[in-house]
Amino acid sequence: MPVDVTQTTIGNVLTRTTGYLRTVTSHSLQPYRGCTFGRALCGVGCYVRHNGHILRGRSWGDFLEVRTNAAESYLAHYDREARWARQSSSIYTQEEARKIRPLRFSIFCSSSTDPFLPQEFQFGITRAILEAMVERPPDELVLQTHSHRVTAYLDLYPALAKRCDLRFHVSIESDLDRLPGLPPPASSVEKRFAACATLKEAGLRTIVTVSPLLPMDDAEQFFARVAEAADGVVLDHFIQGDGSADGNRTFRTRLPEAMARVNEFATALAYRDQMEAIARRHLPGRVGLGIDGFAGRLT
Repeated sequence: MPVDVTQTTIGNVLTRTTGYLRTVTSHSLQPYRGCTFGRALCGVGCYVRHNGHILRGRSWGDFLEVRTNAAESYLAHYDREARWARQSSSIYTQEEARKIRPLRFSIFCSSSTDPFLPQEFQFGITRAILEAMVERPPDELVLQTHSHRVTAYLDLYPALAKRCDLRFHVSIESDLDRLPGLPPPASSVEKRFAACATLKEAGLRTIVTVSPLLPMDDAEQFFARVAEAADGVVLDHFIQGDGSADGNRTFRTRLPEAMARVNEFATALAYRDQMEAIARRHLPGRVGLGIDGFAGRLT
C-alpha cells in the first residue's frame, strides 16, 4: 500500500514541550507530520500509534504531511520562542528547574517523526531547517533518528556545532535486526553503527539511544561497540518509557510478544537493570537512563 504524501504549511513549527520531554528541551520540532518508518520495526511500539490527534483515523506509517514552510516558520517564531524559553522559570516545579538550569532555548528534533526519512531527500525540509538554524541557532539541538541517513548533511553540521550545543541521538535498540513476526528496522544495525562512527570521527557528539530496549544476542559485544562508536548511551525500556503507566501502551502492541519469544525476561524492567550493569562496565560515566539520558544527563 503506497504512503499518502501531502504538502501542507504549519503556523508555528516550534512546540513547547510537555510530558515526557518537559525537562529534556524547551521545544520539539517536527519537519513532517506522520512517519513512513511507522511500517518498520521502530514503528511497531511507537507511542504515536495511540495519538488520535495526529492519526485522525489513519494508520501510523500510512501518511506523511510535508511541512513546506517549516524553516520559514522557525525563523518567524524564533525571537518569541527563544525569549519564552530563557525566561520561563516560573512554569517549572522547583525539581524540574533544578534539572534544566540554565534555562535555554533547546530543541528536540524530533519526538514523533524521524527527520531523516527517505522522503527528506526529495523535499529537503530537515535540511532547510538546519540551514535556518545555522543562521539563527538555538542554544541546544538534539537530532534524534533511527536512520543511517543522518550522515547525509555532514557539510552542515560543523557550522551548526560551532553555534549551538549539538547532539546526535541514533537509536540502536538491539544487536538483532529482526524480531519474530515483526518488520525489519528502517536502517540496519550495521549501517547505524557506521553512521555513529562517522559522526563521532567528525567531532560531533553522538549518543546511542537503546530505546526501546529490545532483546540482545550478545550484550557484552554490543556495548563494547557502542563504547567505540559513540560518546555515550541511553537505556530506555518501554516500561517507564512509553508515556503510560507500566508500559500499557506498548503491551497493546505486537512488540512485547515478539520480545518474549527471543528472551522471556526482556519485557520486565529488571532486564533494563541487567543491561545497565553491562553498559556501565563498557561506558563508565557515559550511561543515561530514561528521561535523564535523553536530556544528556549521563553518569
